Amino acid sequence: MLAEKDESLREDTGKESVNGDSKTEAASSEATDSASEKDSCNKNKSTEAQPDIETLQTQLRAEQDRCLRLSAEFDNYKKRSSRELADFRRFANESVFKKLLTVVDNLERALDSGEKHSDAASILEGIQLTHKELIKLFETFNVKSLKSQGEPFNPSFHQAVTQQETDEHPENTVINELQKGYLIHDRLLRPSMVVVSKSVAKQEN
Repeated sequence: MLAEKDESLREDTGKESVNGDSKTEAASSEATDSASEKDSCNKNKSTEAQPDIETLQTQLRAEQDRCLRLSAEFDNYKKRSSRELADFRRFANESVFKKLLTVVDNLERALDSGEKHSDAASILEGIQLTHKELIKLFETFNVKSLKSQGEPFNPSFHQAVTQQETDEHPENTVINELQKGYLIHDRLLRPSMVVVSKSVAKQEN
């Protein structure tokens, strides 16, 4: 009876041992497979994250070419701008002098008329025509004369040459204009040279 129990116990123990070994082998196999999968995944990620050297060299050459083109374009722009600025400085007043040629023509005609004829009227007419052309030229470039006569003295537009005592005008009034002043647009081009009034000094008895 005891022998049968011992034999049954040994059989059960053998079965458990076999089952345990099978489970151990299965777990070991699963661990190995998992490690292999991880290694494979890491290799794939590493391959994806690091492009090959040839691609990097191609990209580098493309960037270098682009930088060289931009540098060349900028140099050409600087040279072109320098030439345009030089031309502007040389010929900025071309249109003004071109219009002044008509004034010179009228003066030459007046001089020629004065040499050929002693008629003062013809000379005066030539001078008046020249003056008219000059005023017309000024208006083309927004140059206009200042009105000073009879105006209150304004140091922003008037340059007082002297003062004159008078009872006919309020004190500090422009009573005589020696030279006209001019504006270009809203900026003073030249102040008017004027004589300014002042009150007559009272005589002491």
